[in-house]
Amino acid sequence: MTHETEHLHQPVSDVARKDVATLPQDFTIQEALAAIRQRGVGEKIVYFYVVDPERRLAGVLPTRRLLTAPLEQRLADVMVTRVVAIPRTATVLEACEAFVLHKFLAFPVVDEERRIVGVVDVGLLTEEAFDIAEREQTDALFGSIGFRVSQVRDASPLRAFRFRFPWLMATIGSGTLCALLASAYEITLAKSIVLSFFLTMVLGLAESVSIQSMTVTIQALRATQPTLGWYVRTFRREAGTALLLGAACGVVVGLIVWFWRGAGVAGVAIGASILLALCAACFFGLTVPTLLHAWKLDPKIAAGPVTLAFTDIFTLLFYFSLAALLL
Repeated sequence: MTHETEHLHQPVSDVARKDVATLPQDFTIQEALAAIRQRGVGEKIVYFYVVDPERRLAGVLPTRRLLTAPLEQRLADVMVTRVVAIPRTATVLEACEAFVLHKFLAFPVVDEERRIVGVVDVGLLTEEAFDIAEREQTDALFGSIGFRVSQVRDASPLRAFRFRFPWLMATIGSGTLCALLASAYEITLAKSIVLSFFLTMVLGLAESVSIQSMTVTIQALRATQPTLGWYVRTFRREAGTALLLGAACGVVVGLIVWFWRGAGVAGVAIGASILLALCAACFFGLTVPTLLHAWKLDPKIAAGPVTLAFTDIFTLLFYFSLAALLL
C-alpha cells in the first residue's frame, strides 16, 4: 500500500456524513412532510431513509416519491424496500466501487444491526477521482525528470540524493557531450556570433517539443499495447505535427535573425536547424518511451532524461552542421 492510496483503505464511516434524513416507517406522507419542515434537512439530502421502531434501516424514500405520493399514504407502502447499504467496516475504496457498480447518488452506512450511522454521496467518488487525476499529473511531471514523488516525499536528504543524483549525472553527461560537440565548431561560432545568441532558444524549443511528444506517447502506452503498425501510424502523425511546428518556428526565428541582425544566411541556417531539431524531438519523444515500454522498463521514469539527452545532442548537431555548411 502506497502513501498516496493509504486513505482509500480507511473505514468509510470515518468520512461518512452524519446528517442523515431518517423517517419512521409508520408515518404518513403528510406527517413526514411536517416532520421535515419542523426539523429541516441535512446539507446534501438525496434520499430519505425509512427506519423501523428499533431504528433499523427498513427502506429508502426518493424525494420524488415523497413529493408526489398521496398525503394519507404510509411511508411503508411507498418506500423502496430493497436498499443497498454500505457496512461501516467497508473501506473508502469499496464505497467508491459501490457507486460505480450501482450508479446511485448516495448510500447509507449501517452498523452490524443495520442501524444507520452515516451517509456517503457521489461527491466522495468525484473527490477521489480528482485526487487520483491530480496525483497522476504530479507523478507524470516528476517522472519526466527521473523519479517518483513517492520516492522523495518525506525522505531523508541522503535518500533523496540517491534517487535524484543519478538522473542529474545523465544530464551532466549529455551536457558534456553537447559541450564537446560545440567545441568542434569554434570556427563556425567565430564566423557568426549570432549563432550563440539563439542557441538557448533552439535548445529550449526542441526540449519543449520532445517533452510534449513524450508525454502524449506515455499516455497512449497506458491504454495501448504498441505494435509496429501502431508505431508507424503514430510516427506519421507525429512527423506531420513536427513538420508544421518546425516550419512555423523556423520561419519566425529566421525572420527575427534577418530583421534584427541583417544576417539572412544565418537566419536560414538557424531556421532550417529548428525544423530538423523539432522533427528529431518528436521522433525521440515517440521512440524512447516506446522502446522502454517494449523492454519492460518504466517509461515514466527513464524516458525524460534519455529523451532530453538525445534531443539536445541532435539539436546541436543540426544547428552547427547547417551553420558550418551555409556560413
